[in-house]
Amino acid sequence: MSRDKMKNEYDFSKGERGKFYRRDARLELPVYLEPDNMTFVESIAREKKQDISKVVNDLIRSDRAIADILK
Repeated sequence: MSRDKMKNEYDFSKGERGKFYRRDARLELPVYLEPDNMTFVESIAREKKQDISKVVNDLIRSDRAIADILK
């Protein structure tokens, strides 16, 4: 498989500014956990029969509640 090299110039004269922009679009970025944290979250998810995302969000919510109390 060969890779094409980038051209020195590209023609954007027929480009349409903002064509794909959506003001209400939400960007969901992946979160990468360190191996020990992933193991911890996976074990909770298995035990509770829940999705890993739900467990992580629940843990963050509880940490936020604790942080609010400490303010």
